This record gives sequence, C-alpha cells and structure tokens, in this order.
Amino acid sequence: MLDIQRWPGLTEILIFPITSSVHLVKNKENLFSDAPYFAIIVLLGIISGTIGVLFHLSVDWLFESRRLVLAGFDVSTQIVVSMAFSALLALAAFLLVRYYAPEAAGSGVQEIEGAMEDLRPLRWKHILPVKFVGGFLSLGSGMTLGREGPTIHMGAAVGQALSEWFKLRTLDRKGLLAAGAAAGLAAAFNAPLAAVLFVIEETRSQFPYHLKTYMGVIFASIISATITEHIGGVGPELSIPEVSLPLAILPIFLVLGPVLGMLGVWLNRSIIFALDQFDRLPDKWHHYNAPIVGAVAGLLIVIFPAATGGGEILVHRIVLDHPGTSALLALFAIRYVMTLVSYSSGVPGGIFAPLLAVASCAGLVVGALLHLAGWNIEHLAVGCAIASMGGLFAGSIRAPLVGVVLVLELTGAYELMLPVLITCSTANLMAHKMGGRPIYEELLERTLRKEHQPVPDKQEQLPVELGPDEDK
Repeated sequence: MLDIQRWPGLTEILIFPITSSVHLVKNKENLFSDAPYFAIIVLLGIISGTIGVLFHLSVDWLFESRRLVLAGFDVSTQIVVSMAFSALLALAAFLLVRYYAPEAAGSGVQEIEGAMEDLRPLRWKHILPVKFVGGFLSLGSGMTLGREGPTIHMGAAVGQALSEWFKLRTLDRKGLLAAGAAAGLAAAFNAPLAAVLFVIEETRSQFPYHLKTYMGVIFASIISATITEHIGGVGPELSIPEVSLPLAILPIFLVLGPVLGMLGVWLNRSIIFALDQFDRLPDKWHHYNAPIVGAVAGLLIVIFPAATGGGEILVHRIVLDHPGTSALLALFAIRYVMTLVSYSSGVPGGIFAPLLAVASCAGLVVGALLHLAGWNIEHLAVGCAIASMGGLFAGSIRAPLVGVVLVLELTGAYELMLPVLITCSTANLMAHKMGGRPIYEELLERTLRKEHQPVPDKQEQLPVELGPDEDK
C-alpha cells in the first residue's frame, strides 16, 4: 500500500483541482473578485515571454556574429581570437554578478524557492538587468550553461516587480513568483505543460495552493509559450521523427532508470563539490575562474563546438546522426566537466539544458552497447536517449513528472510515453533510496549557510494550502 506520509505534497497535488472546484462553486463571487489578479497574470505572461524571446534572440545573434567574424581567420588565429573573446565575456558576466547582484549567479531557481519561503530577498531591480546582460555574456561565451536559468529567474523577478507595483498581499505575491518562474521556463523551452508541473513538483512545499494561484501559473505559461512560438518564432528545435518501441523491451528501462538515478545523485554531489572547491580558492583567484573557463569554452568552440553551449541543438543532431561510441563518450565527459566548472564559475546560467545533453549522450551509448549485445531493434538507441534525458532530470531535479512531460514536449516523441515514464519513475526512486535530494534544495541550503542564515527543516514541511481569504 502507498504510504502517503512518505510523499509530501502528493495528497495535495492529487486532490487540489477537486477541492478548488468545489470551493469555487460555493464562492462564485471569487471568480470576479479575482479578475484584477488574472489581469496582472496576463501582463506577467506577456512581459516574461517577451523578455525570454529577446534573451534567446540576443544570444543567437552573438553566436552568429562570432561565427561570421571567426570565418575570416585561419584556424590558429580563430583559436586565439575565440579564447580571448570568450574570456572577456565571461569576466564581464562575473564582475556584473559579483558587484551588483551576487544572487544572480547560477540558475536562480533556488533563489526563487528561498523568496517564496521568505528566506531570500528577490531584488528585481538588480536581477532583471544582471540576469539578462550577464546571461547574454556567459551564454555567448560558449560556456556549458542553459538559457532556462536566466529566463526562469527573470520571470520571477517580473512577478516580484508587479507585486510591488500593485501592492499585492503575500498570497498573491507568492503566486506571481511561481507564475513568473513558470512563464520563464515556458519561454526557454516552449514547454508550457512542463512549466506548470515544474512549479507544482519543484516548489510543492512553498507554493500557496489556491485556485487563482494555480490557474495563474497555467495562464502565465500559456501566454509566455504563445509569445515564444508564434510571435518570437524561437524555441529549441528538438523534434524527433516518429519513433516507437515494442512493449517487450520495457524491462530495459527498468534497469536504465536506476542507473540514471545514481548518475543524477552523483551529478548533484559533483556540482556541490565543484562549488565548494571554487569557494575555497583564495579570494584574488575568484576573478580568474570565469575567464579561464570562458577561454576553455572559446577554444572548444573552434576545435570541438559540440561540447559548448546549452546543448539544445546538439541533442537533436546527435540523436539523428548517431555518432560513434567513442565520440559520444568524449562528448559526455567533456560536457559533464564543462557543466560543473561553468556553473561553479559564478556567472548566470542554468543546468537544465546541459543536463539533457549529457543524458542524451549516455542514452545513445547504452543503445549502442545493446546493439552490440544483439538487440537489433529499430529506434532503440533513440528511445534510450530520449528516456535518459527524462531519467537524469528526475534523478537530479527530483521532479519525475516534469522530466516526463518536458522530454515529450521537447521531442514530440509521445509514443515513447511508457519507456520515459518507467525510466523517470525508477530513476527518482533510486535517487531517493540513495539519499539524493533535489539539487535546488541543496543549492538553497548551501546559500543560506554561506549567509549564516538558519536552514529550515524540510523533513516535516508540508505544502502550503491557503483558503480564499487567508494571507500568510
């Protein structure tokens, strides 16, 4: 029998739509009294989606400009120019963060969770410019970072700004933070359903469960994704040709999932370890971390471009092209290390996209090994790659439903629902058994300890469920 007590938030997530609907029927006037809140949600979705589109286009423009400039040089000159340019971009991003908004380093998801728990301030006047410009510089340098970190943080910052402008109460403010984060994720990946689930799963202990806050997250995600897809015309091109696998091979994913769960726990511990090692360096060395990593990224842009950047386009390419096992292993190793050092260097950037790219490499290697073992099944390698993206996400972020929906929305491989669901579920269970914790929870606690703030006990913390008039 399922032990509900061992799964905080599960009961609330399952019964929330029902209880909210009943409450709405009993209090019909709330639908109209909440109209101003939903008007602000529409504005939030529009602003967050527009910022996400501009951010994406800006980074793309910088990469294209670099490519055109480098094309006019010989290879040796390309290396020197690329390394110097990337080092300068990374240094500028680091200095901007260090001296204007230290909380803008990394992805920012942990800062949003801290703000929703009233543990961390969300200084939107600092976050918006630093995250946009700093993220533009760090991603433009070629570091192995994802654009979803900056867009999520900027979306929440927009929510904070609107909360202050309209003088909203605490419940509505936290609802806007969550809705802004969802809108930012929807803008980054054009995956609105995954964005909604991300808020529900990732912030289950902070999110104020109420009909209008819940629906606000949905509406903000829809609006942001609409702007991203139809107005901006941008979004990751990860669509995979129609693939399907026979049910007889599902046991493969029962094994693959736990392996990815272990890898997810290892990845989280590696990130924390890398951050700690960078912090232990003498203070005068901190200014060199980012430009050194940037210079390495600049070198790789010329000699091994697949190892740089977030990896969204890379995933699509390697899944379709099936590079050799040796190339995949090299790509896995380099991108894994580059993800750690890029994230630890103190510049803005996310880990979602790099995580998906690393996982796709691992999945393709598994598929190649199965082929050598005699499993000559069409699309098996592709299926392993797609399932691995969700599995590693579940093992690291500890949000299995988000992993399933995000991967399926990105790739369109809905016929692989069962393999992906099995992989994500078993990966999450293995990570739980190993004592692994959500990476953003660990990052938030690490930040609180550095700031000498008390760390809340997560063991007994349950989701916040507020009534229609309750304001905590």
